[in-house]
Amino acid sequence: MAKEFSRTQRIGDQMQRELAQLIQREIKDPRLGLVTITGVDVSRDLSHAKIFITLMGQDDDEEAVKGNLRILNEAAGFLRMQLGKAMKLRSVPQLHFNYDASIRRGVELSSLIERAVAEDRKHGDERGEE
Repeated sequence: MAKEFSRTQRIGDQMQRELAQLIQREIKDPRLGLVTITGVDVSRDLSHAKIFITLMGQDDDEEAVKGNLRILNEAAGFLRMQLGKAMKLRSVPQLHFNYDASIRRGVELSSLIERAVAEDRKHGDERGEE
């Protein structure tokens, strides 16, 4: 019977859960915003992991994103050590934090679609009245 998910996917999913808890509980930097981990991409040889984050509850301006990424990348060694304690892996991947703009882009596209539909309805009502 074939496995449904590869080992790297399972490790990435577990890392996502563990990191979400570790960032919330262990990182005490007051400059760090409300970080949500949207995904973890682990390399096949388990040497590197790209962690994709979004920021909730604040403006996604470029300075806030850069500041939060800087804090997380500086804490990567500490987080890696804590992951090693929490997960039973022979070697824990190097952590690389990246901003995931897909959610913000999705919200922008959704608002554009809603605006276009509203404009279409307005023009349809005008045509119906003539």
